[in-house]
Amino acid sequence: MPAWYPIEKSVWDQRRAELLSSLARPPQAAFNRAGRLTTLASASRRVPDRLVAESLAEMLESVTGERVLLLQLVPSEADATAKVWSPLHSLPNNGFAFADQLQHLGNFDRLALRVSNHSAERQFLSAFLGHCARHFGHVIVHVDANAPRQALAEAASRSSATYVLAQQTVDSLFEFNQLDRELRVARDGTATDLKLVLCLEHDEVPQSAEDFIKQIGQPAHLNLHESPATMDALHSHCGGVWPVAFKFDLRRLAREIGRCRVGLALSSGGAKGLAHVGVLQVLEENGIEVDLIAGTSMGAYIGALWAFGHDGQFLERKARELEGKWGLFKLIDPAFPPRRGFIHGRAIRERLERSIGDVRFEQLARPLRVVTTHFDTLERIVFSTGQVSHSVHASCAIPSVFVPVKLNGETYIDGGISDPLPVDVLREAGIEHVIAVNIIPTSAFLRCTREYEREQVDVKRSRFDFLRLLNRQINYFAYGNILDVTQRAVIGGQIRAAEDACRQADVVLRPLACDSRWHDFSNPMKYISLGRRVAEENLADIKKLVNRKEPSHEHQTPHHELAAAA
Repeated sequence: MPAWYPIEKSVWDQRRAELLSSLARPPQAAFNRAGRLTTLASASRRVPDRLVAESLAEMLESVTGERVLLLQLVPSEADATAKVWSPLHSLPNNGFAFADQLQHLGNFDRLALRVSNHSAERQFLSAFLGHCARHFGHVIVHVDANAPRQALAEAASRSSATYVLAQQTVDSLFEFNQLDRELRVARDGTATDLKLVLCLEHDEVPQSAEDFIKQIGQPAHLNLHESPATMDALHSHCGGVWPVAFKFDLRRLAREIGRCRVGLALSSGGAKGLAHVGVLQVLEENGIEVDLIAGTSMGAYIGALWAFGHDGQFLERKARELEGKWGLFKLIDPAFPPRRGFIHGRAIRERLERSIGDVRFEQLARPLRVVTTHFDTLERIVFSTGQVSHSVHASCAIPSVFVPVKLNGETYIDGGISDPLPVDVLREAGIEHVIAVNIIPTSAFLRCTREYEREQVDVKRSRFDFLRLLNRQINYFAYGNILDVTQRAVIGGQIRAAEDACRQADVVLRPLACDSRWHDFSNPMKYISLGRRVAEENLADIKKLVNRKEPSHEHQTPHHELAAAA
């Protein structure tokens, strides 16, 4: 803890008056331009919030490459208004006024400030936060659990985001609600936007989002898995080292604060979507971390497996279970009579559940969004709560092939109808860097495909092929038959939507092949290898994207020398 310098109260009052008279209270936009302020508080005394704050500051510097300050607001004694930092005597300068009080801890700086409940301190704290924001790329304001609520209210009002660490207990959630109410009072009734971060202990399963909405009016913003309940638990069970899952989630939070999150959009495409598996394998092998996955139809199916925690090799093994001439029949559960579709689709859902069980969205290792289409309105519906397998089943319900899926009294069909490549889902979630894997062909590519097919027909035309003729008569998937016509009609509506989505993405991967079929599940390695090749060809662009470190602020010399303190 740095030293504190007592000053006569009359001198303090004079200094404070001079400071506040020379500085207008900076607007929120000015804070965001000068630097990014983030507040971190705790609703549970069992959470080691101080170490969480220090680890978060270190990770934030790592992912952004910017200078990070961890500002700790700690409670002070009653006469704290008569105590002030000595650098206040030298405010008229363009440097950081409290440089000699900084503690340099590896990749970040730490500064502690005592605060009290005195009403005059809030205005000073506003100028103090502005001064810190001007000289650091990012400032994490860690508010001690015993610090005055008005200090937390001021920090929260000046921050881009306020995260509250809590445990999944009645007491902790009650404290979160109480904190929200107290901040509303401290901010004169202004609504707060507290983001709940759940610290889940080892093997603890998060409650469903529906339960949280009933309890506290909002779902958890982020889960920190394998979080030690206390410092003693950290040392006794983890050897003093943060668990891997906990560090993974904390790093995701750091990327969110640093505005450098990576999102992955996986398109629809049937069996051709197995190319997604190859892309995921290359991302894993090169340490590319993904913060949010958005998938449609086959992209939702593969995205769900990966979001659950299965790696690319597991996905490949599951795909190869369908290898061979009769592999497709493992996915077929005929609907009779085929009034609404030829296949129920329950076999596909049950196959997914054998790999992920009845897991809910909030229990996934990686955040996932599943895109479906409302049958009656044809609106895009994005699922992020509920049981994952049911949402994926609805997303895969190709019109005329699958029977539409009913969930919670509503009917849904293939998400590819309304959004075949959900880049906009990621953008709406605030994701800064988007990688899109697009299996939807363009019209020009389909022309090339048709020319290739004609060449193959010309080669075989010299001999009579009875099986080929029979196939055209009885196979509903054969070229020109009803399911092929339906699928082509769907793709016709997807092409323009997918191309528009590609223009919103930062990197677009197109694993396309002329001899591909959307129902060709019997030849998975062809598509997985294609996905790997395309991802490797674009690996330099992917790495450049995820390693991009864009400063969130530019230092500007103030016009007035006293404005350097703001």
